[in-house]
Amino acid sequence: MERILEIFDEEDVKGTHIGRLTECHFVKVYYHGFLIADLDLDFLFNPPKAVRYAEYSENEVEEIFDAPHDINDVLLRLLSSPNIASKEAVIRTYDHEVKGITALKPLHGFRGGPNDAVVLKPIPSSWKGLVIACGIKPSYGKISPYWMAASCIDEAIRNSVAVGGRRWALLDNFTWGNPERADRMGALLKAAEACYDVAKDFEAPFISGKDSLYNESPLGPVTPTLLITAISIVPDVRKVISVDLKQPGNSLYVLGVTKRELGGSEYLRLLGVNGGKVPRVYAKDAKRLYDKLIAAIDAGCVVACHDVSDGGLAVTLAEMCLASGFGVRVNLSRVLRDDDVNRDDVVLFSESNSRLIVEVKRDRISDFEGIMRGCCFSQVGEVVDDGKLTVMGLKGDVIVKLDVDVLWDVWRSSLKL
Repeated sequence: MERILEIFDEEDVKGTHIGRLTECHFVKVYYHGFLIADLDLDFLFNPPKAVRYAEYSENEVEEIFDAPHDINDVLLRLLSSPNIASKEAVIRTYDHEVKGITALKPLHGFRGGPNDAVVLKPIPSSWKGLVIACGIKPSYGKISPYWMAASCIDEAIRNSVAVGGRRWALLDNFTWGNPERADRMGALLKAAEACYDVAKDFEAPFISGKDSLYNESPLGPVTPTLLITAISIVPDVRKVISVDLKQPGNSLYVLGVTKRELGGSEYLRLLGVNGGKVPRVYAKDAKRLYDKLIAAIDAGCVVACHDVSDGGLAVTLAEMCLASGFGVRVNLSRVLRDDDVNRDDVVLFSESNSRLIVEVKRDRISDFEGIMRGCCFSQVGEVVDDGKLTVMGLKGDVIVKLDVDVLWDVWRSSLKL
């Protein structure tokens, strides 16, 4: 005991010797020599178990909507929507420079685009970094709590990978309704089941969490919501990857497969359309892809990376442009996609999981493709110096052409405190 207390003192932690283990099968508590509690262990640790009931039904229905006439307008409206618009006003309200150890900040690049994660350098004598990333998809929870939870885990890990993080560990924060109601309990069980399944396949343990249940009002329960935080490490904070494009002439790749998965998407929210298929997660395939991407990052092939999430490929490309000031020229016909993804708007705004856009040095293309061999990826375009986001559709016509300055103004001016 003395040695343990010495260790506590060395670490500036207060430790106190409060008791000892016995074989009496009772917990005895004394105060100033008086016995104030004497509890049988069986009574203490084997209370009656509550009985709860659960029921569950899927809410996925096929979505029906027409293709938009003006995709430029749709993209600008998405960039100004509350879930996508710049959060700079909030970010700069809080101190994200505590102790000066923030190596990669929430906003980055020439103009301050949104990074996927932040990286801290907690040990002054080491270049190792701690990555903190999050994933949250409340709109998915209204349709499928299972795939909502799975998507949150994938997004948190994907955001971590985008900056070079590896060896992931997870934290969960559930916000849910009354679990004594069968439908709320059923949804909660589905979400917990997904946490188990997906974390196991990613080999990412849950190390902590905090839950808030019984969130109800006369209007009904809160939307089933799960926030996943992923922490990981990078071997050298000087080599982390950021969101901003680096050099005209470099190639752009989409990693992963685009599917017709629009359920709960920002696009359908904008259109006011209900239904759709919530994005699935194939964690073992995703882990294989992420491991190879980390290898490509370590090899120095990748100079910028951004995960595909809210708003799909279109918003991801726009955010990479507005962070740097450079433009891109992209051809949707090169995007690896399922056979039923045959409309420009679906390719652009699908939120299929496990996808990222990476910028690869022009002289390292063969090295990058060699590392990524065996995974799903496609070269879709390049970085250009004309300051425009240009996208050619599946039929070869230009469907998006917007100045980066316009993207910046719309994205940044929507939410101001």
